[in-house]
Amino acid sequence: MYIKRDLENLLINTSKEYSSILLYGPRQIGKSTILQNCFNNHKIVSLDDLNERNLALNDPKLFLDIHKPPIIIDEVQYAPNLFPYIKIAIDKKASPGSYLLTGSQSFKLMKLAGESLAGRVALIHFSPFSQHEIYSDVKLLPFKININDLLLRSNTYKEADIHEIYRRIFYGSMPNILNGKYTNLNLFYSSYLETYINRDINEENKINNNLKFLNFLTALAARIGQVLNIHNIAMECDISDDTAKRWLELILKSDVVYLLHPYSNNVLKRTIKSPKLYFFDTGLVAYLTKYHSPETLEVGSINGAILENYVINEIRKSYLNLGYEPPLYYYHDKDNNEIDLLIEADGFLHPIEIKKTSTPNPSMIKAFNILKKSLIPLGFGAIICSYSNISMLDNNTMIIPIWSI
Repeated sequence: MYIKRDLENLLINTSKEYSSILLYGPRQIGKSTILQNCFNNHKIVSLDDLNERNLALNDPKLFLDIHKPPIIIDEVQYAPNLFPYIKIAIDKKASPGSYLLTGSQSFKLMKLAGESLAGRVALIHFSPFSQHEIYSDVKLLPFKININDLLLRSNTYKEADIHEIYRRIFYGSMPNILNGKYTNLNLFYSSYLETYINRDINEENKINNNLKFLNFLTALAARIGQVLNIHNIAMECDISDDTAKRWLELILKSDVVYLLHPYSNNVLKRTIKSPKLYFFDTGLVAYLTKYHSPETLEVGSINGAILENYVINEIRKSYLNLGYEPPLYYYHDKDNNEIDLLIEADGFLHPIEIKKTSTPNPSMIKAFNILKKSLIPLGFGAIICSYSNISMLDNNTMIIPIWSI
């Protein structure tokens, strides 16, 4: 069963202007599926097919002569030799939408596209399913602390209590789980990791010890929402700091994790400079940290951190699915003042706290006042929590239910 994706409009509109689109993101999130659904007149060729890959690597010109546009080329990172020939076709005035490319090794793809297709290809970042795609049919808007937008969301999204939220977190956002194709979560994620490590990681850069790499990935999952301390993680996993840095870079390259950077400026000088780390899929975090049900996850030691990961993922997707770079940061200073999330939008800085509670109170937003020293004016803030409906904590702070983001 195909579920409509928020990115469809952006893809279709972009295909009318660019001869080539590169759709990138993690493995198995539906990149080729959305392209096939939106562009059913295009032939699709997957470079997971070793015969096609061999031809694309060894005779890219012949490959493109055989597979004429309009074409979808899946997992194009396996055949970097194709990029110069696609450039030639574009320079010869290939029609808009001729070459639609997908890949799951983001940094490698960015490098290839930058070297050969700079200014000729539209780069579009794709994400797993969002709450909006599954539970709402209203027009997608980038998440902002705006009363009218938030009321629209709350009137059209499917309401959910905290137990339902943790069920969503536990099952994650991968299409083949949510569409019912696979029902065994343990088997799905163990197979996903085996494919990911053997293909994306070892094909790109041999790691020599798959077990230690998996332990490293698990250590990252246990630290979601924390300020990144690569030395401590390296010590726990019995690897060197250099190895930990190299492995983290590989994981970032394949879009399995992303970094949320701290907000700072010349006035706020005591801020911590290290980023926080989050996973693209909370179901993968639950698997790696060995939670076996939504109920145990809801009361487990990472229940607050994985909720934070989930909320930030959903806000981030609302920007990415419209083709915007998410204007998201966090705040943490040397006096231990913390703010989970900051959105910089429309000339204002909007602070957000993310809490499991259904009874938000003013003590949760004390750190918001620090931002009054910022060079950017302080806008409305919010507590995103398990409160049942949109409300106000005070004149400057909204209460937003998690299910409505």
